[in-house]
Amino acid sequence: MPSSQTTQPGGGKVLGFPLEGFGLFSGLLLSFASAFFTFFATTCIAIFALLAWNQILGHSVNYADSYLYIGFPAGMIVLVLALPFFIFLWVRARLRA
Repeated sequence: MPSSQTTQPGGGKVLGFPLEGFGLFSGLLLSFASAFFTFFATTCIAIFALLAWNQILGHSVNYADSYLYIGFPAGMIVLVLALPFFIFLWVRARLRA
């Protein structure tokens, strides 16, 4: 009786997404897209936190600070982590081929 299991490629998965088969362009695109998403998500959370801070305590805080002190550093941290990761995956795939 044949087995219903399928063989999987050597790469692992993160949240169901395969970590193998990315080209250089798609790796760079994923790196910048993840940094872009992180920038906007953290900036949104920071703006709403400042809104609550201003409403509850009556302070007057500049909302533009959320871009400079929260969103930009978070996006840069993700970019610095994602670029080497995806370039490493691309180099490893090239060496195996």
